[in-house]
Amino acid sequence: MGASLAVATQAPIRVLQSLRPQVDDNPYVKQVVTAVSRHADVSWFSWRTALFGRYDVLHVHWPEFLLRAPERSRLLQYALFLALIARTTLSRRPVVRTLHNFEPHEGASRVERFLLELLDRRTRVWIRLNPVTAERAPQTVTILHGHYRDWFAQLDVPESVPGRLLYFGLIRPYKGVETLLDSFLRMDPEAAPGAELHIVGHASTDALRRHIVEACNLDPRIGARLSYVDDATLATEIGQAELVVLPFRRMLNSGSLLLALSLNRPVLVPRNEANEALAEEIGPGWVYMYDGDLDRDTLIGALWQVRNVQRAPMPDFSRREWADAGARHYRAYLAAIRGEPVEG
Repeated sequence: MGASLAVATQAPIRVLQSLRPQVDDNPYVKQVVTAVSRHADVSWFSWRTALFGRYDVLHVHWPEFLLRAPERSRLLQYALFLALIARTTLSRRPVVRTLHNFEPHEGASRVERFLLELLDRRTRVWIRLNPVTAERAPQTVTILHGHYRDWFAQLDVPESVPGRLLYFGLIRPYKGVETLLDSFLRMDPEAAPGAELHIVGHASTDALRRHIVEACNLDPRIGARLSYVDDATLATEIGQAELVVLPFRRMLNSGSLLLALSLNRPVLVPRNEANEALAEEIGPGWVYMYDGDLDRDTLIGALWQVRNVQRAPMPDFSRREWADAGARHYRAYLAAIRGEPVEG
């Protein structure tokens, strides 16, 4: 502990994040930067800094994004990525990697997978966001995904609208929005009086957008806002939901799930080990799970549970405070720099 304090006092470590700040970003990484900045000097990503600047550790989120900048040719992006691997190797700058997903978004080409494997070999500390993600060598540390209460604390959150179901977030093929729409269309209005469904978020493909628009045209109970929305609009949409539905076909760490819970709205998600652990951690009545494929009976049953199962005024996020997450990230960086086990 004394050595850690000495390092922090004499010369704060310099951390380069792998992302650039974006207005419409999920605020997770911004909260990581704020929390870590209490302990270290943190910089957002630029290729100039990555290849020629001063930093002690590179912290990577979603590494495929480094290979997919639309303003550069694919060959140039591959060359830059290889140069980054070379620089971190020759200068012995360690890589710390947060495991957000099972695999890259929208898959990856053979070349991309080769390049990402090179980065994996350079990674000295892996950060998993839940206690059930498989550990990776040489060492893995658990830093639970923090909540969003502080981020949205200054925004108005309205009362929920009875029967309002909501999906929000980036709409990708694996997130199951088509299944949600088809299941809702099969719901008899008499079986769920007042039920309505809102879809809020940017559709990543034209096919997904068409499917959603067609569903809206078929059923007046369905509404959609197919664009990125600001935090105030998102707080309103989540607040008005009686139940948030996230029917992801693959779910490991969902910022949307934590965000809905941070605004005290129950969520319906597929059953898996990570969601079961979260449900047990935060207390009963907040995370509802289903097995197999989502269908109309699951939606009707979840609405009944939301109205009849007792729950605390808010989820228990005592293990997900950002001050603790910032300190844990700092210890992970120190361990990576020193080639030592992570403390605590």
